[in-house]
Amino acid sequence: MKKALIVIIILFSTIYSTNAQDYNTGIGLRGGWFNGITAKHFIAEQTAIEGTVALRWSGISITGLYEIQKPINITDGLSWFYGGGAHIGFWEGSHIKWEENRDSYTVIGIDGIIGIEYTFQEIPLNLGIDWKPAYNLIGHSSFWGDGGAISVRYVF
Repeated sequence: MKKALIVIIILFSTIYSTNAQDYNTGIGLRGGWFNGITAKHFIAEQTAIEGTVALRWSGISITGLYEIQKPINITDGLSWFYGGGAHIGFWEGSHIKWEENRDSYTVIGIDGIIGIEYTFQEIPLNLGIDWKPAYNLIGHSSFWGDGGAISVRYVF
């Protein structure tokens, strides 16, 4: 399954044209296990930076991502993306019920992202779905594989 996904990603990135996006900046809501806001800005034709601020477990996390965007020429406005970045999070007490330590803590870690999005041609709206796994390197070290979300952005 992993090999098939890699082949599909490589195929999409080499076959389709270079116009990967139909907007410069998008700002909106991100809903999933981590709910919050998202802002995505293209710094080149196929390169974007994305920032998210998300709430979960009575805490907050801030993530910065560098993304490569590729078109899917099935229809105008459809594209897929991948990339990576880093996060920092702040929590009051443990979010894991069986842990004894209820003190405040901070995490710093790395993130990956892969997803697909559609930008409407008639209205300034972008819809995306992605998976954003993360690994905490400092503070409460662990892998978070539940970072999937749906994003709705106003684009301009």
